[in-house]
Amino acid sequence: MTTETGRIEAFSDGIFSIAATLLVLDLKAPPAGEPFWQGIAAQWPGYASFLLSFLFIGIMWINHHRLFSHMRQSSDLLLVVNLLLLLGVVWIPYPTSIMAQAVLTGRLKDAAILYNGSYLVIAVLFNLLFGVCVTSNLLDRNVFGVRNIARSYAAGILMYVICFAVTWWNVYVSLAINLGMAIFFLVSPDQMARNCSSQKRAANAPIE
Repeated sequence: MTTETGRIEAFSDGIFSIAATLLVLDLKAPPAGEPFWQGIAAQWPGYASFLLSFLFIGIMWINHHRLFSHMRQSSDLLLVVNLLLLLGVVWIPYPTSIMAQAVLTGRLKDAAILYNGSYLVIAVLFNLLFGVCVTSNLLDRNVFGVRNIARSYAAGILMYVICFAVTWWNVYVSLAINLGMAIFFLVSPDQMARNCSSQKRAANAPIE
């Protein structure tokens, strides 16, 4: 990581950190006169939304860092698109909070549409950021690593489109797909590629 791109990643890290902790501000002390532990337990949607936003934003930060580990220079267009991505990251705690509260209000489908739609936009922005990096020749010459990132991003946006569409059919299935995508992006694309290559070699190996 060069000094030039280091400033971009340092600023981005700060935004990710703030976004990951915003929802903790919604957690309040139990009201006076209410049993303490009952009041604590009543805030469980807030705990759920905080943990989800923290984990999912953390996974987005990991993928942002993986991409920037291949960055050798920056451009004005990169700065603009990166800011758009960070805007999407800061937005994520809001639909996550609404999704958690919808469990109590019963408006689960509407909340899931907003929630899954938000992650679809994030996937589009990650692909846009990667596209700017490639077309502007901002990445290093680690072809293996860059190609694996490209494959994971392409698969990601396709699955998030499916996830968003499935929301109208079954909310719980769409949320399961969303969770599965988080796990998918948690695993390094290089590791996934190595595992696939190992499996292919094992399948093609002669039987003794």
